[in-house]
Amino acid sequence: MTKKEKHPKVDEYLSKTKQWKEEFEKLREIAFESELTEEFKWNHPCYTLNGRNVVLIHGFKEYCVLLFHKGALLKDPDGILIQQTENVQAARQIRFTNVREINEMETILKAYIHEAIEVEMLGLEVALKKETEYNVPEELQLAFTETPTLKTAFEALTPGRQRAYLLYFSQAKQSKTRQARIEKYTQHILDGKGLNDR
Repeated sequence: MTKKEKHPKVDEYLSKTKQWKEEFEKLREIAFESELTEEFKWNHPCYTLNGRNVVLIHGFKEYCVLLFHKGALLKDPDGILIQQTENVQAARQIRFTNVREINEMETILKAYIHEAIEVEMLGLEVALKKETEYNVPEELQLAFTETPTLKTAFEALTPGRQRAYLLYFSQAKQSKTRQARIEKYTQHILDGKGLNDR
């Protein structure tokens, strides 16, 4: 077996990192000791198995994380996996605010990474919610009734685009805001565009 190599872009990234440098280096050491391959994706150190993403190291303002791409499938006996928002379906994070926490949890982290590798080897997939399982706001249903071509255009969008619209429309607390958002994006939907398409 050939010796594993550290990815030069991860070296470069860590050399420029200021806020979570020590934490990232420790997380890298732990991830690198596994059988995963070190890569650099989305401007972050990413660890893969046969080209499939397993673990990512990421930093935020208040904490840094070890993100498991299929974390929803892990058993989580220690109750440490966090779902970033209610709309994140597969990924789960373990959050840290200092390197001491990482050192104290090293054995646990290795066990979680090992389980994540097993999940990937077994080819397990997270059962994602279908667009039909998302809440369709009353205001959108009304718009579909008033403009049948809008419903047809919406159903022709990719599942991801449909989901983005449903989440965006539903997040508004007030009915008039939901209505305004729907009106603003009606032409976008009719043109077959996603929420962020120009």
